[in-house]
Amino acid sequence: MKKLLLNTRFINFLIILNALIIFTNAFDALPKIWHELLFILDSCITLIFALEIILRLYHTPFRVFIKDGWNQFDFIIISLSVISMVASFVYADINNLNFILVLRAARVFKAFRFLRTIPNINHLIAGIRRALKTSVLFIVALLLYNFILAVFTCHIYKDIAPEYFGNPLRALYSIFRIFTTEGWSEIPDAIALNTSPGIAIISILFFISILLTGGILGMSLVNSIFVDAMIADNNDVLDAKVDELSAKIDKLSEQIGKLQK
Repeated sequence: MKKLLLNTRFINFLIILNALIIFTNAFDALPKIWHELLFILDSCITLIFALEIILRLYHTPFRVFIKDGWNQFDFIIISLSVISMVASFVYADINNLNFILVLRAARVFKAFRFLRTIPNINHLIAGIRRALKTSVLFIVALLLYNFILAVFTCHIYKDIAPEYFGNPLRALYSIFRIFTTEGWSEIPDAIALNTSPGIAIISILFFISILLTGGILGMSLVNSIFVDAMIADNNDVLDAKVDELSAKIDKLSEQIGKLQK
């Protein structure tokens, strides 16, 4: 039993199976008996995960165990899953409680445990952290630009297009939609329907400028900085190899020169 619970392949199989169970159980069209059966299977797998964590804690001092980031993640996810399972049994007849629904939905995060089996995942995570640190200033600048435009457009277009700029939060989301270039043309079209032709043309040009500066230029700049920081570690390795190769070539050239003399 101990070898089975600490077997990585077995645990990965259960992670995939559990994700499929949670996915299937979300279909309301399934018969009630199927929902109950899938819930029982999910609970059994959660208990197995909990036993796995207990075994790992038994063989590893808690201070050593908790220092590992993946162990912290596993411990939090499994703890939430166990709380969700217990709460579901205790409040079985109270399905409308928000915290129960949130806990039940949080069980799907157990599937993230599969990430730790990806080769070089720690190297990838380190690259993401490095990229976030490098690009955080540009991300903040883009968010500030979004905020300024949201406040400005809210005051200008609040009464013209309330569905997009009725309040600062709606305006913030609308400007963000333009930044992502997803369906951005709907916004100036809605404004054009409720205003004069002159203001409509000015508004279209205004939103095109937002698309160019925030969506194309701003987002592209953030993406390029992020990607460049992600691969910076690889570039350093390549640079070191090139420098080493250059040094060997220089040394070989010197030896050839001495032989010729």
